[in-house]
Amino acid sequence: MSAQDLAEQQHPGLAGKSAFITGAATGIGWAIARALAAQNVRVVIADLNIAAAEQAASALGAGHHAVQIDVRERNSVQSAFDAALALMGGIDICIANAGVSTMRPAVDLTDRDWDFNMDVNARGVFLTNQIATRHFISENKGVIVNTASLAAKVGAPLLAHYSASKFAVVGWTQGLARELAPKGIRVNAVCPGFVRTGMQERELVWEAELRGMSTAEVQADYIAQTPLGRIETPEDVAGVVVFLCSDAARFMTGQAINVTGGVYMT
Repeated sequence: MSAQDLAEQQHPGLAGKSAFITGAATGIGWAIARALAAQNVRVVIADLNIAAAEQAASALGAGHHAVQIDVRERNSVQSAFDAALALMGGIDICIANAGVSTMRPAVDLTDRDWDFNMDVNARGVFLTNQIATRHFISENKGVIVNTASLAAKVGAPLLAHYSASKFAVVGWTQGLARELAPKGIRVNAVCPGFVRTGMQERELVWEAELRGMSTAEVQADYIAQTPLGRIETPEDVAGVVVFLCSDAARFMTGQAINVTGGVYMT
């Protein structure tokens, strides 16, 4: 069964709900948007690139919408979420997926490298979750899924700052889950591995240069580290996110689910 087949299986409790997804115009976020739409979930694609977000929402069809967001800025996140509420009449699911990376040896990291990764990957999840949580508490229901990383489980060479930002996502997810569980609001995270996205394409070039290898050799190294023997696809991640959003995962909260093809198994 293909990843798309898995994503398109009907999961309980999703039809008719509305989802707010950051960084959803491309990559993993776009795969999540498509997978949820296949479950008859109405999707708001929130992205910094509004033209790409509008194109993605149009591709999903009627009932799906796009809003612009800069997850680093509280006012932007609040405005985007408020717009989504107005468009949908309510939001049931929040997917904090927007993320960035840069690559450099730790001793050569700049303040800009550190701040950029922390502001988008950690602060962006904090702001998106907090604003959605205030709405969910008022409704006594809601589901949150955050995109962390394999690098949130194992510190990654040349990505120490990125790892720090993603470890923060997992710690935040666990703490928030404990606070919100009595209110019936579930909070989980997914930890993808080596996923074929535009971000990975950039990282292949950076890593090849830093390690004195070709991009093909770097990608072969990724595959060699993956017991299932291939590069991960965004759809591999999306299928797990759909499950976490559904009633099938109704007794799961505070989890950081590895979706790595076996790279990390703990």
